[in-house]
Formats: sequence, structure tokens, C-alpha cells
Amino acid sequence: MKLIEKTMNKSIKEEEKDDGSKIFQTIEVAKVDHRSNVSPPPSAGTTTPLLEVSTGDELSLLPPLNFAMVDNGIFRSGFPDSTNFSFLKTLGLRSIISLCPEAYPENNMQFLKSNGIKLFQFGIKGSKCLPGLENEVWLHLRKHQKEGSYTNGNSKTTEPFVNISDYKIREALKVLLDEKNHPLLIHCNRGKHRTGCLVGCMRKLQKWCLTSIFDEYKRFAAAKARISDQMFMELFDVSSFKNTPMSFSCSSS
Repeated sequence: MKLIEKTMNKSIKEEEKDDGSKIFQTIEVAKVDHRSNVSPPPSAGTTTPLLEVSTGDELSLLPPLNFAMVDNGIFRSGFPDSTNFSFLKTLGLRSIISLCPEAYPENNMQFLKSNGIKLFQFGIKGSKCLPGLENEVWLHLRKHQKEGSYTNGNSKTTEPFVNISDYKIREALKVLLDEKNHPLLIHCNRGKHRTGCLVGCMRKLQKWCLTSIFDEYKRFAAAKARISDQMFMELFDVSSFKNTPMSFSCSSS
């Protein structure tokens, strides 16, 4: 095929058949007036203005640190502050579970009141293992587990490096499992250890394997992951919750 003529509105192409006879085909093309609706090129030394960006409410939706969805109607995060309030409004929260022992900030309390959100506070003191002691924690817990002196939930043994309260985690789980409290946000200070332990114990109720529970915990705790937290979740006894109604899709046997 070869192009044999051009006009303003059409191009005429000539084709040849196998027998040598010629066929002419007309192809309509759009006519464009290059003299209108075209901005002149910028002159030397000028810069193109930046695209305007809206500064409306849609850009003020800032989630709290380590925010994530846990399950339908359940969310987790670090401690929210006033910069996160617009975002939290979009969740339609009914309840917040705080795992921090400190008095809840007045600014946060005002936000809860104005939005009809109920606060459940289970103060668990944050703790840090000294460098190099994590292995001692693991061996210590393993020793008591083998001896039968560590019965998670009923033991009176004082664990020197473990400050996660079994009782408070159980009470928080009761609130967490009650669908009347959903949508619900769980938070501690950074959304890593205490929140991770509560979510991990919930995952046991959902019949997650320990590998998956620990993987999720480490995804939020990262380099701050604690063996003692993982041991707590491993030993946590969920048998007392077996008759508790749950809306989770993975809760069936």
C-alpha cells in the first residue's frame, strides 16, 4: 500500500491486489485548526505554574500511628491525637479500648463526648526489657511452663519481665467481642506491644496458627518485637471464651 495524495480533509491510499489491479481507498481524517485553542509556548525565563491542590477536608484525614483494620468493625492504632479526629469520625466509632494507664487527655475526652463514643480503659503499664534479657525471659517462662507453675490467667507467680496483665486482656477481650461496641478502635501508646498482644489473643479465638499470629505482631512491632509478648500470646488460654458469641468469619471450627 502507498499513499498517493493528501488533502486537508482526507488521504487517498492506493492498494494493489495480487493480480496487479489497483484499488483506491478513501480514509476520512479529522481536520484540526492549529490556530485556535492552543496556548502559546512559554517565553524564555518563565515557569509553568504548579497545579492547584485543594486544602479541603479530604486532605485533613490523617489516621493515627500504626492504624490498620483488624476485622469487620475492629481497628487498631497508636494513641490518637487531635490531628486524627477528622479521620476517626469517618469510622463511625461506638467505642475505644485504651490499654494505657494514664488519664485520658481532656481533648480526647471532649472528642469522644461530642461523637457519642464510649471509652473502655484497661490500663496496662508499658514496659521495656533491658538489652540482652529477652532470652532470659523466654527461658524463664519456658521453665515455669514445664514445671506447671505458670498457668496463664490463674498463676500467682510474679513474672519479673512480663507486665502484660492476663486479667485485663481478658476483660478487654470481652468488650472487643461484644458486637454492640462495634465499630471499635483498640490503641495503646504506639500501637505495637499491648495492642499487639490483645489482637494476638483475639486471633487465637479465630483459630489462627501461632506463626500467623506472630507474623502480624512483628509487622507492627518490627525491630521492637518482644519474645515475652509472643510467649504471653502462646500461653494465653482461650477456652473460657469458647461459648462467647463471635461475629468473626474465622471463628468456626
